[in-house]
Amino acid sequence: MEITGRSIIGNSLGDEQGLPFRGVNPQTGETLEPAFYPASQPEVEEAVRLAAAAFESFRRLTGRERGLFLRTIASRIESMGDLLTNRAVAETGLPVARIQGETGRTCGQLRMFATLIEEGSWVDARIDRADPQRQPVPKPDVRSMLRPLGPVVVFGASNFPLAFSVAGGDTASAFAAGCPVIAKAHPAHPGTSELVGQAISQAVRECGLPAGTFALLHGTGNELGEQLVRHPLVKAAGFTGSRGGGQALAALAANRPDPIPFYAEMSSVNPLFVLPGAMQERGESIATGLHGSITLGAGQFCTKPGLVLLRDDQAGQAFIARLAQLMGGAQVFTLLNAGIERAYRAGTARLDQTPSVETLARPTTPSGPGCQTVAALYQTSAASFLANPELQEEVFGPAALVITWSTKEELLSLTRALEGQLTASLHASSADLQDFAELPHYLESRAGRLVFNGFPTGVEVCHAMVHGGPWPSTSDGRSTSVGTRAIFRFTRQVCYQGFPDQALPVELQNSNPTGIWRMVDGRLTQDSF
Repeated sequence: MEITGRSIIGNSLGDEQGLPFRGVNPQTGETLEPAFYPASQPEVEEAVRLAAAAFESFRRLTGRERGLFLRTIASRIESMGDLLTNRAVAETGLPVARIQGETGRTCGQLRMFATLIEEGSWVDARIDRADPQRQPVPKPDVRSMLRPLGPVVVFGASNFPLAFSVAGGDTASAFAAGCPVIAKAHPAHPGTSELVGQAISQAVRECGLPAGTFALLHGTGNELGEQLVRHPLVKAAGFTGSRGGGQALAALAANRPDPIPFYAEMSSVNPLFVLPGAMQERGESIATGLHGSITLGAGQFCTKPGLVLLRDDQAGQAFIARLAQLMGGAQVFTLLNAGIERAYRAGTARLDQTPSVETLARPTTPSGPGCQTVAALYQTSAASFLANPELQEEVFGPAALVITWSTKEELLSLTRALEGQLTASLHASSADLQDFAELPHYLESRAGRLVFNGFPTGVEVCHAMVHGGPWPSTSDGRSTSVGTRAIFRFTRQVCYQGFPDQALPVELQNSNPTGIWRMVDGRLTQDSF
């Protein structure tokens, strides 16, 4: 399999036109071959037109047929082996083990969605049977279920070249729901994106699906994404990236003549609370684990703990000193690309220059051709944090801000002032849970996932996972981009009233030919009637 540098549009490749760009190795600064060519406006139009045409048949496939497609994609990705791993390592600077783990996660979630739709109960079929004898008016037969929306645009993420990119969770859940996908490749890892795109295209052909089921489009600026979100045939989009980019695209989606759902994961500082009892019991081990969580993957996880809240007492100061010692080590980290490096430098410089913030660890940044940096740790008081909203801004990379508080009321004020988050972590003893009983209730309104006596980095891909949260962590806090509930983002409810049995979708027919769980007259059952 060869990287061509061209977009994938149905059964064809894009033209070699426009201003080419190349991937860059962030460790060495080396420019990688080949050149990649941005999708032209006619190519975008063709990709969307094909997707809309494919939707008419793709949406009608059975769960088993779509499940086979998802499993075939996973197999094709795995068959690439070292070719995919080596390219991803070269484009991201991530270690081999991380890329291999992410490949496993990507294929695992494809198969997880396959299992979900093969069983079929996810469609939430509900049946209220007619009662012609009801008075004063007869009751009609009413049935409903979830149906796919239409073509979905997926934006590849910079920090997850596989699991949140071309064949990542957004794509897997959209395919599972019955929606064709148009993927916008991330320009920081275009070769990785194309290889995965080729694997999906191969699966489309092997499964005999319409050519427009999938497309991959290259591009470096904002124009391509804006064109896709505005296109009238596009019915939803999934995005993982910066707050600025997510908000701009969300506004475009909302201001269309026909607004569409736009699911953006944008920004989170993931506050981590260490309560006094936990501090006394195991402050040293928490500091060690926290350092590992802040610096894991060079701090380039959307769940990295960026705020640490603890009481300003002797134990708290000892904890801060130990964390600063760990963060001030000589380890050098490679950031994913030059844009992230610039943003990290700007974010840490802003904290360095804030009068109410003390710099606790900030070793000299290394010089060289790549995107190398070091960890940083800062400290401020509760009063200063509450007075300076800019301190809530995410610093994407291996940095964190410690906030010290003195009274319970001050801690609760800090909690109420927090923006919406993907996660909030609470280290507490049994006594802490009694003394600070209100805190988990406040956190529930601030975050999508609450972590007890643990660290937020590492998102388990499972049915119960919620990877989402209130604005501005995501554009829609009612959704998740990880776990099988992600499929609901790309569906809508459709109701059928008074339809003859043979004209209904099979999931709603009296005989229940698929054997799924349904709510019939208010009771969950697999029975037919």
